[in-house]
Amino acid sequence: MENKTKQYNPKTISDFYHELIKSFKDAGRTGNKSIYTNSLNSLKAFTHNKLNILFSDIDVDWLKRYEKWQRSNKNKETTISLQFRTLRSAYNKAIEAKATSDKFYPFKEFNINKFNTKTKKRAISKDDIMMIITTETINATFIREFARDVFKFSYLCAGIPFVDIANLTIENIIDGKLSYTRQKTHGDINVSICEQAMEIIEKYAYHRKGAKYLFPIFDARIHKTPQQKANRVHKVCAQVNHELKLLADELEINADLTTYVARHSFATILKRSGVDIGLISELMGHADITTTKIYLDSFDEEQVEAAMSNLF
Repeated sequence: MENKTKQYNPKTISDFYHELIKSFKDAGRTGNKSIYTNSLNSLKAFTHNKLNILFSDIDVDWLKRYEKWQRSNKNKETTISLQFRTLRSAYNKAIEAKATSDKFYPFKEFNINKFNTKTKKRAISKDDIMMIITTETINATFIREFARDVFKFSYLCAGIPFVDIANLTIENIIDGKLSYTRQKTHGDINVSICEQAMEIIEKYAYHRKGAKYLFPIFDARIHKTPQQKANRVHKVCAQVNHELKLLADELEINADLTTYVARHSFATILKRSGVDIGLISELMGHADITTTKIYLDSFDEEQVEAAMSNLF
């Protein structure tokens, strides 16, 4: 039973989740809204839509059954990890909101760090990057050229993510620098705009025609709300990634080329050039260096052998 002392106002998991999702929607935090909505749907499916239970009803055995259910549905390890991290986050928020007590907290015993969330490194070589930057595509469509330009721009501007590219305006260019706030972390970024990156910006100037965005992704007359903008980012990014895969085939680059590869490659190539990880972390707008390490490709065999040769 829930601890029903006066300081607590017990809420069901269903009610508390719906309150969270509404608060994210009202704040325009579409990413969080989507994550918690996905988590709620997963919990509904697991419990056969019987979520009128209290957080104190979730014990270690319950979590083990939830894990077993997810594995029976062939969910990937990263997906399972995300579902458990979101549930744990909701539980923590419920404790903070006095909707439950930490007396019943099951995540001290059920360690969600056990899930293997290692992802395949996405960085490509500097030679492949230069091939994308310098090789002209013959008879390319607008979307193919745009996909290539987005990839190049991301790489040249410290691995700027697609969602941040979409939100750039002319006001983000200050004294030859790209100055913007990350959509995801809300950290401030300031990086120099090299000549090649400025050429890309100028290339799409005619598309603006008074519009405030640097790149032809959002239409300010249509994409007004956070959800409309999130939907547009999702749609255009999928189109760009599709074209990047075709570009990789054309250039014979053996990689699953996406916009995120540009970001990973930026970090990895700088690391292999001897740049301090702390500086790379700052350029990428990460809150801490641990996040940056996820992006960094492992040292290749040749580098390891070279390092070992210093032993003698």
